[in-house]
Amino acid sequence: MHRELRSFFVLLAVYALAVPLAVHAAEPWATYRGNNQRTGNTDDQAGPAKPAILWVHKTQDHFIAAPVPLGDRLYVSGLGAFNTATFYSLATDPKAEKRIAWTKTTPFLKLPTVSSPAFLKGNLVFGDGMHQTDDPVLHCVRVEKGLPLWQLPVKGSLVHLEGSPTVANDRVYVGGGAAGVLCIDPNKLTLDGKEHDPAAMQKIIEGQWAALQKKYEEEKKKDPDLAAPPSDDQLSKPSPTLVWQQGKDKWHVDAPVAVADGRVFVASAFLDKEQVGDRALFALDAKTGDISWRADLKVNPWGGPTVAGKTVVVSGSSIGFTPLNLKNVKGEIAAFDVADGKEKWRKEIKAGVLACVTVVGDLVIAPSTDGKVRTFDLATGEPRWTYDAKAPIFAPVAVAKDTVYAGDLKGVVHAFGLADGKEKWKLDLGDDPAVKSPGMIYGGPVVHGGRLYVATCNLEGPLASKPTVVVCIGEK
Repeated sequence: MHRELRSFFVLLAVYALAVPLAVHAAEPWATYRGNNQRTGNTDDQAGPAKPAILWVHKTQDHFIAAPVPLGDRLYVSGLGAFNTATFYSLATDPKAEKRIAWTKTTPFLKLPTVSSPAFLKGNLVFGDGMHQTDDPVLHCVRVEKGLPLWQLPVKGSLVHLEGSPTVANDRVYVGGGAAGVLCIDPNKLTLDGKEHDPAAMQKIIEGQWAALQKKYEEEKKKDPDLAAPPSDDQLSKPSPTLVWQQGKDKWHVDAPVAVADGRVFVASAFLDKEQVGDRALFALDAKTGDISWRADLKVNPWGGPTVAGKTVVVSGSSIGFTPLNLKNVKGEIAAFDVADGKEKWRKEIKAGVLACVTVVGDLVIAPSTDGKVRTFDLATGEPRWTYDAKAPIFAPVAVAKDTVYAGDLKGVVHAFGLADGKEKWKLDLGDDPAVKSPGMIYGGPVVHGGRLYVATCNLEGPLASKPTVVVCIGEK
């Protein structure tokens, strides 16, 4: 994804109501948007009825990926100047003395990072790299302090790990651009030819870090001006086991994958400029990577698949993530049977649907580049209601209880009814006196603990290089 913004570092990751638990990839936030229905909410707590800014984190980093809330922390990837990546762990308590709990940046992160993390047994897994870079790395770090656990380098041209990984059945699944899809066993870690389990490897890493810290303290006593603090990059880099890889040099998988009913659902794009890839939706055997079925798509599926019960729905757009070319855009939403890939329905739209769709009960929710949030019946594809934000929407929506939340490219957050699409409230981040920082919303809002979290970016346009924000919206 993110084809047209290369000069600006090229842009780009609950339990759904009435959907069986079997479709969930694993634990909450183990996959993109928290679950296979892509609701951006996993605790089923209602969001704010009357919005108020509880805290603001201002920075020069651009937030392309959606934030991920876990416990009392919010995790989000930021992109700074000169391709510098920063991965943030932010405290969510409005009264927190320090908003930034910890960060990861250079030299540990060597490539830009636009991947939302996935939760894995006390760890966070996320990838790096974008369309203009090669040879990315899949990272696994500890939740509490960000200490690295393992890394998986993925070599190759047009290879990048933009989409959020999915953790399911003790495996990690991730799309890798021209690398296709990779399945990883994170329980078998190899270092210097020896195999370790994660617990043993964690002790080794912690021991190395303690030794580096001790050496640093000793050097500070001798010469504080020359003493250099230790870096994560000095630690050992064990690798997990690659179980299988499918679609290498044949597909182009930038979107997050979904795992359900023993299958991995993969949306592959075709790159017009490079003339590579296969524009299609695939279902793979989760254990072996073998292709179960393939379905043609008419436009590129940048948002990836959404799974609800026995149906997988995929959206698409004739353009990538750029606000510069929104005229004559074409989009599509198509639904297929999970078991055999048989088409259930397909709708062409006179706008791009860059985000994944969200499914709640029998309702498919699709935000689009013309500012309209369209809804369809999951079984038949028949239109239901439409909400008009009056500004382009690139990001997926979040749903909590009876409310849908959307963020547009003018930095406005919208709340409207799940049943009828009627507006409940709007909040302009540029006008709000507690924020006063306009910016585009690319990653999509998330709802957790009754609060709404939104991050912005200003990679181009009239606000290029202006400050961006991560905001927490709740009730006073």
